[in-house]
Amino acid sequence: MSNIIKNSLLFLFTSLLVINISSASSNELEVKISNDIDFIDVKHKGKEIRIQRNQSPNNLVNPEYAKTSRKCPPFCIQPHNLGRGVETVGELELLNYLRKISSGDNSILIIDSRTEDWVRKGTIPGSINIPWVLLKPEAGADPFQIAEILEKKFGVMNIEGLWNFSNVKTLVLFCNGIWCGQSPSNIKTLLRFGYPAEKLKWYRGGMQNWEILGLTVVK
Repeated sequence: MSNIIKNSLLFLFTSLLVINISSASSNELEVKISNDIDFIDVKHKGKEIRIQRNQSPNNLVNPEYAKTSRKCPPFCIQPHNLGRGVETVGELELLNYLRKISSGDNSILIIDSRTEDWVRKGTIPGSINIPWVLLKPEAGADPFQIAEILEKKFGVMNIEGLWNFSNVKTLVLFCNGIWCGQSPSNIKTLLRFGYPAEKLKWYRGGMQNWEILGLTVVK
């Protein structure tokens, strides 16, 4: 092979390498989720959604979550621990659960416990909506509807009129944030029904923390 051909091939290879490196650099996110996580892809209502942080350094939090003072009651600061055995989780733990669900693990549910008017404003991709009022008898929840949710969605078994929680799903619940009582209500109600505490996880930061971090929201 002549030197001219060798040099031409070397130039072509070098040019392609530079193009590939440039493309990779241009596609890198400047605002990652963590050192190890750029983004994650999840399914939401049958569509693939990419969860990542907003890339604009000028992005501001959604005004819905910019308020610092809401009347207490009912919007009082929630404790860090809701009950013995119930784990309080952060964003990375929640994302890990979402990743497991997207990988085919159907033993986990991410539950938005808020009423529909709040959910319409935006929710976490990969979550399902079960408002607190549908599980709490004191709020007017229908007993048959409660049973349907427990059995069809959460995996509770009805054995001769008694609920069996041996094969239930892990539930990760959230609402609007540390001042919101909607997911705490769902968790406390489920504990009262007999749901295993170790199968209940609480994302205490909720939508307020999610929005503050610029993470993807779907309406």
